Amino acid sequence: MKKDHKYFMTEAVNMALKGMNANEGGPFGCIIVKDGEIIGRGNNKVTSSNDPTAHAEVTAIRDACKNLNSFQLDDCIIYTSCEPCPMCLGAIYWARPKMVYYGSNQEDAAAIGFDDQFIYDEIPLPYNKRQIPFEQCEHEIALIPFNKWREKEDKTEY
Repeated sequence: MKKDHKYFMTEAVNMALKGMNANEGGPFGCIIVKDGEIIGRGNNKVTSSNDPTAHAEVTAIRDACKNLNSFQLDDCIIYTSCEPCPMCLGAIYWARPKMVYYGSNQEDAAAIGFDDQFIYDEIPLPYNKRQIPFEQCEHEIALIPFNKWREKEDKTEY
């Protein structure tokens, strides 16, 4: 079988269906491809793992990075069954793949109860106007690890 967009998106969708049918979480799946081969797989496991960060993209990134023995996805392509949420978008940017393909979009997800618009609305607000307030405290104490990092000679930059 030819490994093209249809093949890889079908694999991502199959991950979504597999996880959903096993009651692991919502209907989301993701695969990660390098050099034409799937090197990472993930599906949403939020409810089965009691982990709000266990979205399909995050679980696939973790799997692929473990398999690559790397904290970055150099030269990798992500296929995800749905346009990534804000958290997954951040994780994708930190992982640094070369491309992302998504199937359904934000509107499709919102239509079945997965609406992330409230997060997008919160981001530009001042910290004290957010639904969950943010307030800085003990800045000097929190700078200690940063100062130590700056001085650390054997650090791995990323």
